[in-house]
Amino acid sequence: MRLVTFNLLHGRSLHDGMVDQTRLTDTVTALDADILALQEVDRDQSRSGHLDLTAIAAQALDAPTHRFAAAVVGTPGEGFRPLNHEDDGHGEPLYGVGLVSRYPARAWRVTRLTPAPLRAPIYISGPGGGFTLLHDEPRVLLAAVLDTPHGPITAAATHLSFVPGWNLRQLRQVVRALRSLPAPRILLGDLNLPARLATLVSRWHTLGCQPTYPSAAPQVQLDHILADPRGSQRLPAVTAVTAPAATISDHRPLVVDLG
Repeated sequence: MRLVTFNLLHGRSLHDGMVDQTRLTDTVTALDADILALQEVDRDQSRSGHLDLTAIAAQALDAPTHRFAAAVVGTPGEGFRPLNHEDDGHGEPLYGVGLVSRYPARAWRVTRLTPAPLRAPIYISGPGGGFTLLHDEPRVLLAAVLDTPHGPITAAATHLSFVPGWNLRQLRQVVRALRSLPAPRILLGDLNLPARLATLVSRWHTLGCQPTYPSAAPQVQLDHILADPRGSQRLPAVTAVTAPAATISDHRPLVVDLG
C-alpha cells in the first residue's frame, strides 16, 4: 500500500508559472498512490483553468474514491471568505484539500480549523516572490474511513497554518478530531512544522522522514505522514520512503510504502 501527501501549489510549475492539466496528470500518475492527500487544491479557479484538481488526480490514479473539501471561497492572497456549514461556494472559485483513494470509503468527515487572528510573514516562491505579510486563511481537515486490504483505516488530509504556534494548536485539534474515528489512523499533509515538533506535539509517530521543501533542493520536511500509536500495530511495516522530484509545485511529494 502506497501513501502519498503532496502540496500541489494549485498545480503550478515554478519553471513557467503555468498550470497544465497534462503535466498534473503525468505527475500524479507517476506517484502511483493508493491513498493520496493533496493540499493547496483549486476548484473552478481562473488561475488553474477552472479545473477540478482533485478529480483530475483521481482519474490519473484510476481511483474511484475521492473528495475535495474547500477551506475558503475565493483565492488566498487575493480575496476570500470562509465556508460556513454546508456552504458549497455556489459555483465560486474554491481552495482547500483533497483526498483520493483506490479503496472505497465507509464514511467521510470534515472538520474546520480556525485561522490565526493576525497576519504573519510567509515566503512566496517563484519569480517576483519573497517574504510578505499575509492573513491566514481558514483551514480544513478531510478524513475518510477506508476499506483496505489490511482492514479499515482512517486516513485524513490537512494543511495547517503557516503561523508559528497556531499550527501547533491546529494539530492538537486535528488529533482530537481523528481520535473519534476508527483506528488505525493516519494523518497526511503539509503541517508547516518540522518532523520533530510535529511528532512531539501530536504524540503520533512519523512513517517517513525526508526533506520536502523547497522542491529544487529540499532542506526541511514540512509534509508528513503520521500514524496514531493507538492501533498502529495493525498497519503493515514501512518498506520505503522517498520524496521524488516533480515538475509542479514548490514542495516535493512524500511517498511511504507499506508492505
